[in-house]
Amino acid sequence: MEIIFNNSRIHYSIEGKLKQNALVLLHGFTESLDIWDDFSAELSLDFKVICIDLPGHGKSECVGDVHTMELMADVVKAVLDKESIVESVMIGHSMGGYVALAFAEKYPLYIKGLGLFHSSAFGDTPQGKVNRTRAIEAIEKDHWEFIVNFIPDLFAPANREALKEEIDTLVEKANAMSKQAIIAAQKGMLTRENRSSVLENANYPMLFIAGKQDTRVPFEVVIQQIAMPKDTVVLLLHDIAHMGYLEARDKTLYSVKCFTEGIYY
Repeated sequence: MEIIFNNSRIHYSIEGKLKQNALVLLHGFTESLDIWDDFSAELSLDFKVICIDLPGHGKSECVGDVHTMELMADVVKAVLDKESIVESVMIGHSMGGYVALAFAEKYPLYIKGLGLFHSSAFGDTPQGKVNRTRAIEAIEKDHWEFIVNFIPDLFAPANREALKEEIDTLVEKANAMSKQAIIAAQKGMLTRENRSSVLENANYPMLFIAGKQDTRVPFEVVIQQIAMPKDTVVLLLHDIAHMGYLEARDKTLYSVKCFTEGIYY
C-alpha cells in the first residue's frame, strides 16, 4: 500500500483483521518494514499492525535533502490518517524510536503506548555529533564501504557468525538505498532534539528494550531514562547489542506482545 506525501511515494503495510487496537512498528536507519515480518505475522493475530517504510528506506521515496524526525513523524501521521487510525501503540527500533518520540511530541492524543526498541530520547552528545558528521563524510565518499562496516557492528560480536545470513540480507537491502536517502536520514538524526520531556510527561505506558552490549545506545543511557515515565516496562538483554529483533527474536517479540496486550486488553 502507499500514499503520496510531498509528491513522494510512501510505502506501508497493514496486517490483521481488527479495525481497532492498532500497533505501529517503525524500523531503524538503513532498514525497512521487512524487519518486522516475523513480528507482524504473529502480532497481527491480535492487533492491527501497521509497518511503514520511512522516507528513503525500503520502497519509500525521499521527501527532501534532510529527513528530520519531525518530517518523518508527519509521514507516519499521514499514513494513520489515510487508514483512519486515531490512536495506536507505537514502537520504534533505533531511528524509528526517534521518529516515534517526535510523533508523540507533536500528536500526543494519538499515542496509547510508546516503545523505544534500542533507542533513546536524548539527542546526540557533542562527540556523537562529530561521529555522525564523519559518518556523513564516509557515506558521501563510499556508501557501500560504510554499510558493510556499519551493519555488522550493530550486533554483539558473539552473535555475528550465527546471524551472518541475516546480516548479509540487511547489508544487501541497505545497499539498495540511494546515497541521498542515507545521508538525509543521518542529517535528520544529527539535528534531532532531546525529547526527554516526552518521557517525563507521558500519560501512557512506555516500553524500553535495551541490550547491555549495545554501543549505539549504551546501557547507562537507557538506565537514565527508564525512571522518567510514570508507567514503565523494561526488557534488559544481557548478551545482546543493538539488533534485539534478530539477536533475541523470541524475547523481544514476547515483550512487545505483552506490552501491547496490557494496553488494549
